Amino acid sequence: MRKFLLIGLLILCAVSAGAQSSSVKRLESQRAQLEKDIELLNRKLSQNSKSSSEALSSLTLVRRKISAREQLIASYDQTLNLLNDSLRICQRELNRVQARRDTLAYYYSRLVKGAYKNRDSRLWYMYVLSSNSVGQAFNRFGYLRNLSSQMSQQALKLKEAEAELQVQKTRLNKLKAEAEKVRKKVVDERTQLRSEEGDASKMVDKLKKDRKTYEKQLKEKNRQKQELNRKIADMIRQQTKKQSSGGGKKGAGSKTTSTTVDTKLSNEFAANRGKLPWPVEGTIVERFGKHNHPVYQNVQLPQNNGVTLVVRRGAPVKAVFNGTVSQIVVLPGYNQCVLVNHGEYFTLYSKLKSVSVKAGQKITTGQEVGTVDTIGGEDLFHFELWKGSDPQNPENWLKR
Repeated sequence: MRKFLLIGLLILCAVSAGAQSSSVKRLESQRAQLEKDIELLNRKLSQNSKSSSEALSSLTLVRRKISAREQLIASYDQTLNLLNDSLRICQRELNRVQARRDTLAYYYSRLVKGAYKNRDSRLWYMYVLSSNSVGQAFNRFGYLRNLSSQMSQQALKLKEAEAELQVQKTRLNKLKAEAEKVRKKVVDERTQLRSEEGDASKMVDKLKKDRKTYEKQLKEKNRQKQELNRKIADMIRQQTKKQSSGGGKKGAGSKTTSTTVDTKLSNEFAANRGKLPWPVEGTIVERFGKHNHPVYQNVQLPQNNGVTLVVRRGAPVKAVFNGTVSQIVVLPGYNQCVLVNHGEYFTLYSKLKSVSVKAGQKITTGQEVGTVDTIGGEDLFHFELWKGSDPQNPENWLKR
């Protein structure tokens, strides 16, 4: 029974260790992405200081970096908790092995003492010959014969226990070293976070001090966003109207061009909710929906119908799904914008410097649409996803 309990404990420890190892790896992957985001944001802040006079843009980047740093610290805290759990489990296992080893050593010592007392072979013979009966003689002979075998077995068990003890000690020391390393990283990250919060505070003070200057810039950006919202909604409304009418027209070479909704494509697009690839690699700096100004809290910004990401300079932009390019337009503040139709769904790729597709062209998932432009010293990409005339939160549709 005791053997089965021991096996059960070992299995439980192994399963627990495996689950913790998997969690630690997941957290390591998460931290790698966060550190990549922070590196990109640092690079963009450095470029901003040289080419952009907008403190609001820098404040947005710093606050996004602070958010990423907070997530990074939380990830390290979770890892530390997992390592501490592993340390407790390992220490319990070490104590168990130590106790088993001490017990084996005690009994082995007794066997050695018994063998030492009976080391003279003549005493062994006398012990057997002085038996009161043949049965007793056989029993005494069997005891003496097995004594050597027991000593060998006990010595082997003791050796195995000592080896297992060493393994557990090595594992415990390794876990302690890992935990100490993570603790140091948490301290370093918190120091960085305090520095970044100081930077953000200075930028807020600057924005408050020069409110008139930045309100003028904000007014222009808001006008550009409202124009984008109006234009895209109008483009989608026109396309949806054509589709609902079910009409077709003769194109060049008497080729019929259909504008009816592709139901199959719509269903395929909808089925991929939460699994669509991101159109570009970057870090979100402005999310979907309505938001107040980060400094002038009584000022509400225009509805953001998509997400805006900071990306590396000249980053390639790719289609998130199969579709047909509906239209390509140029808008102030957003440069070239590509609208792609996916049945009753639409995706918008904007702030592009170059465009590698044309209106009416069928494109496939992952096909390059264009490259991101640098506007006012900023490398930002804006993406939207619509279902008919209703803008959707892209984060609900793209891979998490």
